[in-house]
Formats: sequence, structure tokens, C-alpha cells
Amino acid sequence: MTIFFLGFLFGAILQYAKLNRFDTISGLAMLKNFAVIKAILVAIGVGAILISIEIGLGFASYHTKPLILSGIMMGGLIFGTGMAILGYCPGTLPISLGEGSLDALIGILGGLVAGFLYTILLPSFHGILGPDFGNITLRSSLAGNTTLFFILVFLIATIFIAFSLWIHRFEKTKDFKWLYAGIALAILNGIIFLTAVTDRILGASTAYPYVSDLITGTTVNDYFFKIKGPGQWELIFLTGSFFSGLVLSVIRKDFKVVLIHQNWKKYKGDSKYKRIIWSFVGGFLIIIGARMAGGCTSGHIISGGMQLAASSLLFAFFVFTGLLVTGRLFYRTVKD
Repeated sequence: MTIFFLGFLFGAILQYAKLNRFDTISGLAMLKNFAVIKAILVAIGVGAILISIEIGLGFASYHTKPLILSGIMMGGLIFGTGMAILGYCPGTLPISLGEGSLDALIGILGGLVAGFLYTILLPSFHGILGPDFGNITLRSSLAGNTTLFFILVFLIATIFIAFSLWIHRFEKTKDFKWLYAGIALAILNGIIFLTAVTDRILGASTAYPYVSDLITGTTVNDYFFKIKGPGQWELIFLTGSFFSGLVLSVIRKDFKVVLIHQNWKKYKGDSKYKRIIWSFVGGFLIIIGARMAGGCTSGHIISGGMQLAASSLLFAFFVFTGLLVTGRLFYRTVKD
């Protein structure tokens, strides 16, 4: 029940600032809406301070992902490409489905297929994902110099938060919901990190291969054994997120079954078949990319970024490179 409730809160936070919506995420890909990147920067900045204090006091521990270079780079680019096309990430898909977005359902189906294929094909291409440089963080790089570590954490956190505010000033909008959502995401992550609560990171993408492997019976292999625990946790978490989308949208009286959103119609037309095909492709790509890199927006960029992990910060760079390049090419023509 605790995990379900945490997922419900996650969904509520993203809905508050509309960070789960197709128009918001695709808007970032087209450099027309910066709410998502601003919220992520704030979440990392505030979260880095919070997590560092928690770990320093012995209330939490590190849960970083290794720097598997090729997997991080290729996975990041693929993930960013899929995110731009789909307009969602693994954690926002169930929330938007709860609000009635059918393209999110198609994206989930694409992700499940990707999860299954990744499981059965991983042994044949596992070698190209390396080399593995291990878990590199700011803390590990300073060889136990605690004073310098906390000075740099506060400095880096300030830079992240200041950058988000600079983007906001550049964007010239008076809506600060992204700021409150970013702070709330940092606090939620801080709660999830606590040893007394779940002692892990917030994540989403592992649930997809976990569910697809259960459905297909592809469970007798090393990869499923590795993802079984986190996959089960994330499935419960995302179920809570789905119900958050459903319940809160009904309460707000804006629940609506929709396949084609405003940005898609504006740039790609109103063909239902085209949206279905591209939603499936996008969902497929984000899970393939996430699995190659070892995580997604929530579990890698935000949770890992808060720990100032080299793998997560590098992943973020390649994700946003893929997102912006794809956004530039994919949405370049406005349909009349």
C-alpha cells in the first residue's frame, strides 16, 4: 500500500504542473514549452542537497547506476528520440492513460513489446553496451573529503536551480507550477530513498520488461531474475500513478478519452492511424533506450542526477540531444 500511495503522489505532482501531458513534453522537443526541463533541474538541485544530507546522517544510501558508456550514449539517444515522437516517458504513460489518453495506451503496448524483445535479445548484444566504468559519483571522486563534497553539492545545486530560473525568465511565463512540482519531486524522491521507507530510487521503465516477461512466460533467464524485484515494485508504483490520473481527472472534471492531442494535430495532422503507429514506435523506442541505459527519466535522470552520478548526467545529455534533434526534424512542418 505504501508503494501504491507513493505512485499516486507521483502522478498527482506531475498532473499539477501538466508535466505528464503530450503537449507539454512534445512542446519541449520543439523548444516551445520548458516546464519539464525546468522541473527536472529544480528536482535535481533540491534533491541533491536533500539526498546528500539524508545519506550523510545515515538515513539513506546511494543507489546509483554504473557508467556503461555505449549503453548510456546509444540508449540516451534512442530514448530521447522515442520521447519526442511519443510525447511521454515510461513514468508519465500510465498517468496520462488514467486521464483518458489512448495514445498513452498504445505507447505502453509498444513498451511491452520492446521489453519482451530486449529480454530475449540481450545475450546477443550485451557486449556492445560497455565498457563499464562502474558507479562514479561526486562523492566517490572526492575520496572521503566530506567538507569539499558538501560545498560542491550546494554549489552545483545552486547552479541547477539558477539555470531553471534563467530559462523561466527567458520563456517569459508567469506560471510557477513547474517550480513547486520540481521541489515536490525532490521531496518524494527523498522519502523513497529513506531506509525506513523503501531504500531505493524512484523508477518506471523496469516495469515494462517485467510485465511483458510475466505475460509471455519469459522468466527463466538471468535478466528476469535481475529485474524481478525492481520490476514488481515499479509495477505497483505505476499502478498508483494510473489511478492518480484517473481519480484526479474525474475530480477535476477534465477526464477525456482522446487519441490526437493539439500539438500532434497541428504538426502531424488528424490521421488516427498515423498517431497509433507512431505512438507504438515511440513507446517501443523509449523502453529499448531505457533498458540499454539502465533507467529512464525518473530513475536515471532525476534520481541519479540527485546523487550527482556521472552515468545519469551523461544519460540526460544524450536524452535531450535525441529529444531536441528529433523534435526539430519530426515536427518541422505545420499541417493546415
